[in-house]
Amino acid sequence: MTARSRSGSPPSARMVAALLVTGALAAGCAGKAETTASLAPVDVRERHPIVLKDAPRSLDVFVGRSGAALDRRQSEDVVDFAREYRRSGRGGMVAEVPTGDRRDLAARDTLGGIRAALARGGVSPGALSVRTYPVRDPGLASPIRLTFASLQATLPHECGQWPTDLGSSDFKFSASNEPYWNFGCATQATLATQVADPIDLVRSRNEGRPDIVKRMGAIAKIREGKDPSTEYRSSTPQINSTVGGGT
Repeated sequence: MTARSRSGSPPSARMVAALLVTGALAAGCAGKAETTASLAPVDVRERHPIVLKDAPRSLDVFVGRSGAALDRRQSEDVVDFAREYRRSGRGGMVAEVPTGDRRDLAARDTLGGIRAALARGGVSPGALSVRTYPVRDPGLASPIRLTFASLQATLPHECGQWPTDLGSSDFKFSASNEPYWNFGCATQATLATQVADPIDLVRSRNEGRPDIVKRMGAIAKIREGKDPSTEYRSSTPQINSTVGGGT
């Protein structure tokens, strides 16, 4: 396009200004798309998402004396571990038994106590498979490790990563006024650990059976024009009456 139109007259100032504004807007949009495409997600749930995966769950049972049963503490731990396996376990359970430290007889007796505790927890003997591992340092405790796979809520990465300096060395990051990458990672990891049933993060549970008696009583009060709400009254004792009185 030449500086003159087809009629030979020069372009008006209004037309030139419109072209300049259009070009500036197009350049600004292109620059914005290029900048935002390289930024990390600002939402904590997108940057540190909670995912579900099959992960191992383990319990270390320390080998006791030869011929002795499990102590009360470890016996209760194994029973609780068995109940957790029945609730969320996938596949079988594996017991890794140490060997080669001259305590094979004590390890065998401890394994027998583990089988008995698992049976009290409702786990059949056929669900446990036994493997051995060599002891590298006889001076350290070599426990019998029970392991099974279960559905767990976790993060796809570890916390504590700092890809960007929080100081003033990176002016682009400092001027962006955005949260640092590790922000919210510990909170998401703690929430994932505290969830009793990871499936609750995917879908809600079915509603339980309603209390028909309470519901019909509330409906009857409404029909009678009464307030169906419930008030719970509790008497709070005075401080002077609980500490022996005061002046």
